[in-house]
Amino acid sequence: MRNLIRTGGSGVLLLLIMLGGGLLLWVGVPVGWLYIGSQVQAKTNSLGAALAVMFAGVLVSIFAIVPALGWLNGKHADLREARGLESHGNTALEAVMTIAAVIAVIGFGVWFFLIEGPGPSLAPR
Repeated sequence: MRNLIRTGGSGVLLLLIMLGGGLLLWVGVPVGWLYIGSQVQAKTNSLGAALAVMFAGVLVSIFAIVPALGWLNGKHADLREARGLESHGNTALEAVMTIAAVIAVIGFGVWFFLIEGPGPSLAPR
């Protein structure tokens, strides 16, 4: 925690942006493309077209977000170097992506088990 504060406000801001990007990668991209795929399937009545759109969209999104996260990680490493802080061998991006994945898994678990439920709905429609 002390090293986090020593990186300065800009370092903390970069970490928060990377965390947002990680959450976007783990949560936003899948949910967003599932929604878009459902809209394509509703309009075209074609599951194949919806799956193709979702697959292509996820790939394009990942290929756009991952290099941006890598660039932010490089900037964070430059900030640490400029402040004279040692490198521990692992990068901030590794920790941020792990934290984002844990948040995503916990969020999914809460949604699945507490909000939506694991089984089919028994309520009549």
